[in-house]
Amino acid sequence: MYINEEISRGGGIAFGTNVRVVGANNEQIGIVPLSQALDMAYEKDLDLVLISAQSSPAVCRIMDYGKFCFERDKKEKENRKKQQKVDIKEIQLSYKIDTNDFNTKVNHARRFLEDGDKVRVVVRFKGRQMTHQEIGHELLSRFSGAVSDIGIVDKKPVLDGKNLSMFIAPQKK
Repeated sequence: MYINEEISRGGGIAFGTNVRVVGANNEQIGIVPLSQALDMAYEKDLDLVLISAQSSPAVCRIMDYGKFCFERDKKEKENRKKQQKVDIKEIQLSYKIDTNDFNTKVNHARRFLEDGDKVRVVVRFKGRQMTHQEIGHELLSRFSGAVSDIGIVDKKPVLDGKNLSMFIAPQKK
C-alpha cells in the first residue's frame, strides 16, 4: 500500500512519525521521519510502500510499486499453473452387473485414473437389494482389484443412503 494512500484515508501513519526505510536494493537506510522518507523516494522517482504497519516503527520500502505488483501477479499466475487440478469422475455400478458391462466400467475408470482424476465408484441399491449389501462390497473389492495396478483405494466403501461408494485415486509415479 502506498504511504500517500494510507495517510489520505486517515489511518496508520501520520506525518512526523518515524519509519524504518529499506532501499530499492534491500539496503537498510535506517529510521527516518516520514516526510524525509517520502522525499527520498521522490528524489529517486520511486514509491514509498508500507510493508508492515504493525511493527514499531512501521517498515516502508522504496520501490517501483507498479513493477512490484506486476511481478507479484506473475508469480501467483505461475503458481496457479503449477497446481494440479484433480477432478472427481463418477462410475455407477448396478447390483447385478454383467461381466462385459463390468469390464467396460473398469476400462472407463482406468482411462480416468491415467488422466490423473479421482474416481468415485457407486453401487446403487434398489428396494430389497439393501438386505444384501455384502454383494455390493464384493463388487467394489473386485473393482478395486481390477484397477489396483494404476489406482489405490483412497476411501474405503461407505454406505450413504441407498448408495455404497468408494474413492480410487491414481497412484503416484
